[in-house]
Amino acid sequence: MQVFVEGIGLIGPGLPGWSASRAILAGSAPYQSQPVAPPPVELLPPAERRRAGLTIRLAIAAGTEALAQAGRDPVNMAMVFAASGGDGETIHAILSVLATGQREVSPTRFHNSVHNAPSGYWAVATGSRAPSTSLSAFDASFAAGLLEATAQAIVQDRAVTLIAYDVPYPEPLHAARPIGSSFGIALVLAPTATERMLARLTMTMAETASPATTMQHADLEQLRLGNPAARSLPLLAAIAQGCGGTIRLDDIDIAVAPP
Repeated sequence: MQVFVEGIGLIGPGLPGWSASRAILAGSAPYQSQPVAPPPVELLPPAERRRAGLTIRLAIAAGTEALAQAGRDPVNMAMVFAASGGDGETIHAILSVLATGQREVSPTRFHNSVHNAPSGYWAVATGSRAPSTSLSAFDASFAAGLLEATAQAIVQDRAVTLIAYDVPYPEPLHAARPIGSSFGIALVLAPTATERMLARLTMTMAETASPATTMQHADLEQLRLGNPAARSLPLLAAIAQGCGGTIRLDDIDIAVAPP
């Protein structure tokens, strides 16, 4: 399968957006990890803005950056949302209430706990009525989302935006499902080449078992291993370097070619 990247959105520790992070991922600028500040969500009405958790903020921030770079209107953009889990703070809060005698769950907490909550907030923020898919595949969620978005772009002959995101869980959930720093990424994928393309991706299912491509920088490799959405880092690095090559992402071989 072949698809063309038109826009990239990125938010992670020490990676505040694609434009600011491209040189870091290309290896031409130093990397320094910094805490991820919850991004603003000015697109949302005030009431929804107050209710929006970190996963929603990450998804909207990454998605709007990617679409702005691609020059695409979000109103007509088909979306794929991918996360290994969900809003860790919300899940923790609900379980904490259920462990008490009152067991009265906040309606806001409840509707933020569902896996497709970010897609709903995205529709509110952008006014989009285009198709939306929300999926999860544990640590392979980014790869599964990439395959889904690519397949939709090819079959439907339309651009599709993939947004992948994961955030840490509080204790005691963190001990059972440790996720490092928060991370969000968005890719605008088109079925045909345009003047906006940043890279061409050609994907095949791996025929032999071999390890996933790693990051050369130790701290970026730790980030890749610590957050399922950050499994995308070798792909982003290959695009940033602009010289082409093939990477392994879970069970997918991706040939990355420059514009």
